[in-house]
Amino acid sequence: MRFDFFNTRFARASFPIVLASAFVSGCATQDKPYDYAAFKQSRPASILVLPPLNDSPDVNATYSMLSQVSFPLAESGYYVFPVTLVDETFRQNGLSNPAEMHDVKLQKLREIYGADSALYINIKQYGTSYTVIASESRVTAEARLIDLRTEQVLWTGSATASSAEGRNSSGGLVGMLVQAVVSQIIESSTNQSHAIAGVTSQRLLSAGMPNGILYGPRSPKYKADGN
Repeated sequence: MRFDFFNTRFARASFPIVLASAFVSGCATQDKPYDYAAFKQSRPASILVLPPLNDSPDVNATYSMLSQVSFPLAESGYYVFPVTLVDETFRQNGLSNPAEMHDVKLQKLREIYGADSALYINIKQYGTSYTVIASESRVTAEARLIDLRTEQVLWTGSATASSAEGRNSSGGLVGMLVQAVVSQIIESSTNQSHAIAGVTSQRLLSAGMPNGILYGPRSPKYKADGN
């Protein structure tokens, strides 16, 4: 089925998120308690997830992250439109990359999918890095949840995860050098970034996190959070 996606571009809003040092603890956080007034008024039941934008050099980042976002959202009480179907619908209508998909007007997304809200994700970091005495796989992402009925931003958040969390170095400088080389070889060969993207997705999109999204109507904790 084809829809007229063309001539339906809107200016992408910037991601006004500050990546705080508290990410080491693994939660999506901000400097002060989040204002959930708009979220509570909207109370979306369904979420349309668009393929994430990728600001990292790894071409696998978009679909690695996309494949792992449905679970935390569904566990939080939302109906999530099948991400592969959404992606294929865009492609069948000539939109082959996330930037084009993010440019489709909110009204058009609402008209085609009938979703209450849309989730826009931007991957800022993805991949394994090696810096002589340290090596890690790190994934950082930002997200915006927008009401497709009112076009109002309901929530913004960001989170990161790293394979270096909780890692202890031993054996002095030589031990650190050896560990860095071994970690870099293992994590690159086993695509550790994909697993870390799953952790980032959980931290970013699971309800109950500090300043995270609220529980959806399919959760027993619905309307019991965000106070």
